[in-house]
Amino acid sequence: MSQQLVKVALVVRDYEESLAYYVGKLGFELVEDRDVPEQGKRWVVVRPPGSACALLLARASNEDQQGRVGDQTGGRVFLFLHTDDFARDHARYSAAGVEFVRGPSVEPYGTVAVFRDLYGNLWDLIEPAKATAAPAGPEGQGSGR
Repeated sequence: MSQQLVKVALVVRDYEESLAYYVGKLGFELVEDRDVPEQGKRWVVVRPPGSACALLLARASNEDQQGRVGDQTGGRVFLFLHTDDFARDHARYSAAGVEFVRGPSVEPYGTVAVFRDLYGNLWDLIEPAKATAAPAGPEGQGSGR
């Protein structure tokens, strides 16, 4: 069996300000933007360059949804954005005015910093650590960890 996560719905306040942020500041690609007149909505999809997974920007349409904008995970980091060049993207985002709430640190899993998007959602910007080969055991085989 094969499955893939292809979209994550992100509740937003406004389509245009969301596009300005995700496409304009973060450099995401606009995949689709079309009206859904029978529902009074738009189908707006963006994704990081080269990513198979995308964000569906879903404008809040009632009071309950409006209360979720920027707090879909109760203040925890919500999305994890991998990069092949942390220094490049951190510098570009900083220059574009992206708010980093935790500066860069090197962790066992990679280099990471936490930023807040325009609505308050927290994101990890991560350059994963390079994989290393498992150390050989006594018989010359991997450690099995």
